[in-house]
Amino acid sequence: MGNTMKEHLFELAEEDYRKFSAALIPNISNVMGVRLPILRKLAKQIAKEDWRTYLEHADQVFFEEVMLQGMVIGYVQTDLEEILRYVAGFVPKIDNWSVCDSFCIGLKFTRMNGEQVWGFIQPYLCSTKEYELRFGVVMLLNFYMEEPYIGRVLQLLDRIKHEGYYVKMAVAWAVSIAFVKQPEPTMAYLHSHTLDDFTFNKALQKITESFRVDQDTKVLIRSMKRK
Repeated sequence: MGNTMKEHLFELAEEDYRKFSAALIPNISNVMGVRLPILRKLAKQIAKEDWRTYLEHADQVFFEEVMLQGMVIGYVQTDLEEILRYVAGFVPKIDNWSVCDSFCIGLKFTRMNGEQVWGFIQPYLCSTKEYELRFGVVMLLNFYMEEPYIGRVLQLLDRIKHEGYYVKMAVAWAVSIAFVKQPEPTMAYLHSHTLDDFTFNKALQKITESFRVDQDTKVLIRSMKRK
């Protein structure tokens, strides 16, 4: 199945889109050039068929091959324990922000299984590996920005001390989402945090870029920037 799928993906690839995608993800060079909506459609189809055999034998030489596997895991219908085994097996394959973020947003079963998945992602939030940490943070910002989690989320974000650029950007993104959805506890956090200057300033920038934050609040947020 692996070679057949690889050939099929090459047939779906577009050279102009390959160049565009490669420019967005600077740390990879293995892009075919298949658009994400096409990959999602293919993933839905695989998830209705013998997806276990596909995941067992799928190749991962190219960016799209890895992306497709992550999407399939998000679409399959099985019990939570089995899905989480596949999630755990997939996370080590993440080596760029695009695969990480697309994978996380596809794990919609989290909404119905909040406490179980919360426990599952905790080890990733303590990892020393850049993309394991980013996986944990992006799961938080996608699924845990409401009560009763927001207080715990802000504490977890504050504990993350990692020099990886894609960790810092994920934490900044998460803080900005927290502010948009839960402004009061997040504003209190912004006055008592231990974030490094880069992450803190990026979080403020992302807050001011949100259409859901009013102009007066944006002025206040800008005034908090560290020089």
